[in-house]
Amino acid sequence: MTSTDVGLRELKKQETRQLISDQATLLFIEKGFEETTIAEIAAAARVAKKTVTNYFARKEDLALDQHEEFTNGLANAVRDRKPGESALAALRRTFLDAVAEHSPVIGFTGPVFAKMVLESPTLTARLRELHELREAALAELLASETGAAPDDVTPIMAAAELNAIDRVLFREVLRRSHAGESNAEIAKALTKATRRAFELLEPAFGDYAIRE
Repeated sequence: MTSTDVGLRELKKQETRQLISDQATLLFIEKGFEETTIAEIAAAARVAKKTVTNYFARKEDLALDQHEEFTNGLANAVRDRKPGESALAALRRTFLDAVAEHSPVIGFTGPVFAKMVLESPTLTARLRELHELREAALAELLASETGAAPDDVTPIMAAAELNAIDRVLFREVLRRSHAGESNAEIAKALTKATRRAFELLEPAFGDYAIRE
């Protein structure tokens, strides 16, 4: 098999995955997440049910299809921090950039999608789980970056506090979207809230995990 064949196969997989995700989103919006079945998604995408589950192990992942980027987001931001920059500073900069870009990863998904998430107990529970995974990934990275001892709770506490900012602000974006505010209005409010939130943690973690 040539590299061209491999490339075409991967492209086909990506296209199939995107098609399934797109059709699932349309059905979720039309019928509601809880009411939509995998069989209906498969029929809409014209694939077998097994194909859907091969690409998406959980139904929730069809709606929250950027979950891997989300889960690793905080850890990646700290891993890529600049020389002289602390973990807190890196996360503040990254979050403010995401607000300015109206990034869907921090909740800018529009009122229809926000309504679907907020009204689904399953998706709300999955979001809580993703935030927990996000926090765990950050704690692991901080422990590694700072050379913390196994019994040092500092990376765990730092990750919990820093992730709390993200969790609260993510929920705020969804709430404001559901209320009908525009992305520009939400971004203006979130910029202020973000700066205040990180300001509150500055005394505790402003000099923590500074890259040399």
